[in-house]
Amino acid sequence: MSQIADEIKNQIKKRRTFAIISHPDAGKTTLTEKFLLYGGAINLAGSVKGKATARHAVSDWMEIEKERGISVTSSVLQFNYGGYCINILDTPGHQDFSEDTYRTLMAADSAVMVIDASKGVEAQTRKLFKVCTMRHIPIFTFINKMDREAMDTFELLDDIENELGIATCPVNWPIGSGKEFRGVYDRNTKMVELFSDTHKGTTQGEVMKIAIDDPKLKEWVTDTQLSQLKEEIELQDGAGAEFSQELVSKGELSPVFFGSALTNFGVETFLLHFLGMTTSPLPRTSDQGAVDPMEEKDFSAFVFKIQANMNKAHRDRIAFMRICSGEFEAGMDVYHIQGGKKVRLSQPQQMMASERKMIDKAYGGDIIGVFDPGIFSIGDTLTTSAKRFAYEGIPTFAPEHFARVRQVDTMKRKQFIKGINQIAQEGAIQIFQEFNTGMEEIIVGVVGVLQFDVLKYRLENEYNVDIRLDNLPYEYIRWIENTDIDLDKLTGTSDMKKVKDLKGRPLLLFVNDWSIRMTTERNEGLKLSEFGR
Repeated sequence: MSQIADEIKNQIKKRRTFAIISHPDAGKTTLTEKFLLYGGAINLAGSVKGKATARHAVSDWMEIEKERGISVTSSVLQFNYGGYCINILDTPGHQDFSEDTYRTLMAADSAVMVIDASKGVEAQTRKLFKVCTMRHIPIFTFINKMDREAMDTFELLDDIENELGIATCPVNWPIGSGKEFRGVYDRNTKMVELFSDTHKGTTQGEVMKIAIDDPKLKEWVTDTQLSQLKEEIELQDGAGAEFSQELVSKGELSPVFFGSALTNFGVETFLLHFLGMTTSPLPRTSDQGAVDPMEEKDFSAFVFKIQANMNKAHRDRIAFMRICSGEFEAGMDVYHIQGGKKVRLSQPQQMMASERKMIDKAYGGDIIGVFDPGIFSIGDTLTTSAKRFAYEGIPTFAPEHFARVRQVDTMKRKQFIKGINQIAQEGAIQIFQEFNTGMEEIIVGVVGVLQFDVLKYRLENEYNVDIRLDNLPYEYIRWIENTDIDLDKLTGTSDMKKVKDLKGRPLLLFVNDWSIRMTTERNEGLKLSEFGR
């Protein structure tokens, strides 16, 4: 038995599970594809918008994504590299798909933040970063597009520190940018890695390394660039944060790397350092205390994403789960904590975006998809342990845009209710009902407005239902934490609306943020929360 335990332990030790986050167009999808290229998982990097080669990015699979050239849903990609088994959670960068992104971050052990060198920290990065800090997960920064004109390096670092409130430690330092980009200086080895703009295709390319004090360096780097580099390094050494693995692991210090994903430059260096600085899957919090994958022999996992209709021909529904401990075997029976009964996990698969591969085994740290007959919800725990513990729930993030939704053809009520409920169960949208009314009046809340387009598109294409959306002026939503509150007696403001969610929990919608303060002042003891549990 101990031999099996050792084998499971060794498999879990090899796992690295991380999410890639960024603002739209920072080059996240390109970076993801280059990782897959190094792992031998793909042979040709797809083009993000699919125009140049009529191929779409490997990680984009939904029809609307291919039409618009954006990532709408989170993809799960697995590959092997350097003795590690790597699970990448590729999150949507578009500002309108952040709720799915938020939840995906709950399944990751660390995050890679991609920043455009010419733009610095952008709005979406700030939002996603909040979730990382909430979970104290390590954040690694890849400053991309150095082969284009970039902001001053110190400005970029200050931007990250000021906007995100995290210390930075550059592992390497860029020499020039745009047409003057010559490569990066490794602060640890004191070697310069020279940039070559010739490897945009299928190969990784050779990177030439040369010592900073080697006279030959002047063949590639001008005297001005060299003296500027030495000056900047001296300044950084004197004033910058020192590298501390402990602070990186706590999510308080972000190692920073510079490169160009499009030309493959700096990608492998980044990957090697990243693997060395991250750990194998960590313990997860449950209602029975922390569950350590290195000690817990029983299988356990939690559902963080549900996706319906991934295969149009089969109208299927897949529950994505993060394995937290033990070994998964195809067809195994597990206990569904929230459902209170045993279930068989059938058709287990791992994803390469929409490409699916049936699997026999998976281990703590892995992400798998299983067939969902409609019994799972986001946040559910599954385990073979007799202890019957539940992992901490995934919070529901507050939508920022609201609309009343009506079906055009009232005869299609059944399909409409089925479709809108299924899409809500996936967590792409949130559904609310007016207080004291039935399902006649449905209000949809989304984190970003483009999700309304996705809802309309999917109801039309997957459920054959046309809808009309009437935008509502509300911008703020609060869950009521008091269980004993009488909603009829609650005194609010004129711009407040009382609603309830699918679980029947009372919520309040507001047009203005000052109304929130006024409502809590008018109702003694009222507790409002930005997150639904």
